[in-house]
Amino acid sequence: MNGYAPAEAARRSGFSLDTLRYYEKIGLLADVERTAGGQRVFTDDDLGWLVLFRCLRDTGMPIAQMRRYAQLAREGEHTADERRDLLRHHAVRVEEQMRLLQRQYDHLREKIRFYERQSGPDQRNGSS
Repeated sequence: MNGYAPAEAARRSGFSLDTLRYYEKIGLLADVERTAGGQRVFTDDDLGWLVLFRCLRDTGMPIAQMRRYAQLAREGEHTADERRDLLRHHAVRVEEQMRLLQRQYDHLREKIRFYERQSGPDQRNGSS
């Protein structure tokens, strides 16, 4: 099993060192190993959790739900249905957000096309 210094774990996960410390403090990351000198050493399993947390955070899952998911996972296999349901509900919210963003994107593109049609050939490369 590989061990990663905090800076390497931060680099690999895309989280800051402060975020890693915070996630450990609030219980998202549990039982992070430490050297004899007290420095944290992250395992491949910890990095796997961080990849999941990155996904959940980037898709807007609140910290409280992330904590609930992590707690359920640590409780064992008998919580698999509840974890699946939590992720399914989150996926529905993400899908709704994607649809909203697509509509907003389409609106922006239409507005850009409107301005492009309004511009004369000599004004298209100008600023506005």
